[in-house]
Amino acid sequence: MNQAADDTTAARAQSLRAQLQAASYAYYVLDAPDLPDEVYDRLYRELQDLETAHPALVTPDSPTQRVGEKPATQFTSVRHNIPLYSLENAFDLAEFRAWEERWRRQAPDAGEVEYVAELKIDGNALALTYENGLLVRGVTRGDGVAGEDITPNVRTIRSVPLRLNTDTPPPVVEVRGEAFLPLDVFEQINREREARGEALFANPRNAAAGTLRQLDSRIVADRRLDFFAYTVYLDQFDPAQIASAPDQMTTQWAALELLQTLGFRVNPNRQLCQSADDVQAYYDDWATKRARLSYLTDGVVVKLNDFALQRQLGFTQKFPRWAVALKYPAEEVPTILEAVSFQVGRTGAVTPVAELHPVQLAGTTVARATLHNADRLAELDIHQGDTVIVRKAGEIIPEVVRVLSELRPVDAIVVTMPTHCPQCASALVKPEGEAVTRCINSSCPAIVQGAIIHWARRDALDIEGLGEKWVKQLVEQGLVHSVADLYTLTEADLEPLDRMGKRLAEKLVGAIAASKTRPWASVLYALGIRHVGTVNAKTLAQHFPSAAALAAASPEAIATVHSIGPEIAQSVAQWFEVPANQTLIDRLRQSGLQLAADDTPTQAAEAGVLAGKTLVLTGTLPTLTRPEATELIEAAGGKVTSSVSKATDYLVAGEKAGSKLTKAEGLGIAILSEGDLLALIGQD
Repeated sequence: MNQAADDTTAARAQSLRAQLQAASYAYYVLDAPDLPDEVYDRLYRELQDLETAHPALVTPDSPTQRVGEKPATQFTSVRHNIPLYSLENAFDLAEFRAWEERWRRQAPDAGEVEYVAELKIDGNALALTYENGLLVRGVTRGDGVAGEDITPNVRTIRSVPLRLNTDTPPPVVEVRGEAFLPLDVFEQINREREARGEALFANPRNAAAGTLRQLDSRIVADRRLDFFAYTVYLDQFDPAQIASAPDQMTTQWAALELLQTLGFRVNPNRQLCQSADDVQAYYDDWATKRARLSYLTDGVVVKLNDFALQRQLGFTQKFPRWAVALKYPAEEVPTILEAVSFQVGRTGAVTPVAELHPVQLAGTTVARATLHNADRLAELDIHQGDTVIVRKAGEIIPEVVRVLSELRPVDAIVVTMPTHCPQCASALVKPEGEAVTRCINSSCPAIVQGAIIHWARRDALDIEGLGEKWVKQLVEQGLVHSVADLYTLTEADLEPLDRMGKRLAEKLVGAIAASKTRPWASVLYALGIRHVGTVNAKTLAQHFPSAAALAAASPEAIATVHSIGPEIAQSVAQWFEVPANQTLIDRLRQSGLQLAADDTPTQAAEAGVLAGKTLVLTGTLPTLTRPEATELIEAAGGKVTSSVSKATDYLVAGEKAGSKLTKAEGLGIAILSEGDLLALIGQD
């Protein structure tokens, strides 16, 4: 191709990118689409074809680059340039007025002020960095100090511009905002997951968080996340350089206008308020109107408009003094109790569940709600056909909070806990001092199914592909009666299962065989012994290096292990005393599973920076799960225990750290953040 043709092709590609970016701005920011979908699709395909034929024409801001081709292997932790603080909550208007009084004591000469009221989006905070106009980084909030770099996933969000809408971008811009799932998308995702036999997301916020942490950005693109921007930080920049931008960036309201000019979607339901009374009116207005929105909002964010006053007030250790989240009370709605079902979990716990006439609650359709246990059932005095009040506990799990007994049907029958298991008809028991009613038949299909699902979990035996729908079929068709039966399955056994086939059967048999190599600590956790989580399983496996050694230990001997108290010790000892469990251990041993530890520590662990150190984890870490953090610590030679004592060297504290943090501070134990831990072990 000659040079003239090359120049023509490049110019056409540039023109297509500009047209598509302008169309996205009109659609997502101005809410005024100016290009029919079929025309947009035709231009997009033309650009895609040009870039395929001429890879050198591909630019980072091209609309075709929103979805990467290669899944990530992990996310890296990134320290925020500016801490991403959370907001102080006010749970009613009285608390909002008290907040106003507090900031006025800090700035007694403030006089009349303006507030900006914005709907609080129920999503996940993101920090976006642009350099010379191009998106270069997208990071989760994390603990406010550091978050995860999820840039490939952020690029898939179509309301996040890949290039700022200006020909004169500042050197660096950082934008803060909220990623969220629209309600119709959330419901579609759950319908698809239900059809595939997968667990449903509890709410749009959880679904958005899970989506943002997908390693494959193509999955993120399919989930159609959205984004509202609410804060901008500029470096060496005069807003007057941008057409239609405010002349001065001295207020929050001007910042929101600038964000919209730069190409971001800003919530259109914001309001500039001249007083706290105006804020109250805005709050009251949206208390009912919010139910008609296409996304969830759980309150109003109120900010002082004047940036100079914001700087004067500054921050506490956790919150800005110049902003507050005025929350709405948990929504409660009445509905009819149509029936009560009783679910049996893997530990045999029987949970009563209210089957309700479907009702809209906090943005989702609710048809079931937990009744918790026998004590709660009796306390509610619930009858068939009752009118009940339902709310979402913590805005997540629907629960019945009270019964309108005055509306009870005549001759309604009281609901009581069953005396026998609804799955296997065995007699149920309610141990003294416990609220939970249990089935103690280890052959109960519900217990078997739950035990196998737990066994196959990633942090247990990690059997890839053995999901809930396959486990259910295996149990229902009598192919497995315990986890040991998994290791006798053949491809011929599996192929007849619904939608299995030869290829999937081969993969599943291979995955089950691969699980035999998992370490003794993983097997111990996978057994599902009450009170034995991943941390306690590793602690026990270190002190009792085989199943035989643990089975032979007395409760008193087990309880001497640091962080293993009498209750856990008694639970472990009792489990190994049950003949059926002894048979299970023998069958697992015969199948070739690792029921003894390799007691030779790796050279890396022996020489690790944490060799000989004891650490405790508490709270929610920004990027690491508990098992991941434990694995890193142990690889560096350290030991993780579950309780704080004088023997503890470090406490790794995340968000919502509780009594362990208080105790560690009282003992003078060094406190580490996740970032401190990673830096200590050389993975910062």
